[in-house]
Amino acid sequence: MLQDLSIWHILILIAVITLMFGSKRIPEMGASIGKGIQAFKRGLQDAGNAIDEPPPPPPQQPKSVANSGAPKRLSE
Repeated sequence: MLQDLSIWHILILIAVITLMFGSKRIPEMGASIGKGIQAFKRGLQDAGNAIDEPPPPPPQQPKSVANSGAPKRLSE
């Protein structure tokens, strides 16, 4: 399918795209696509790093002197 693509086909395709989107909008679209690809790659790297690192330990809660863990007695 792509073997039959000649220079004339490419020029007509560029002309149609320019007419549809305008000459000012095409560079903006290219820049936004590039930023999206960079963000995607950065996300993949962050996900890979998160898998390689062990999870942080859970935070320790301070033990209160008043609540030593023993059940309270209602009457003695």
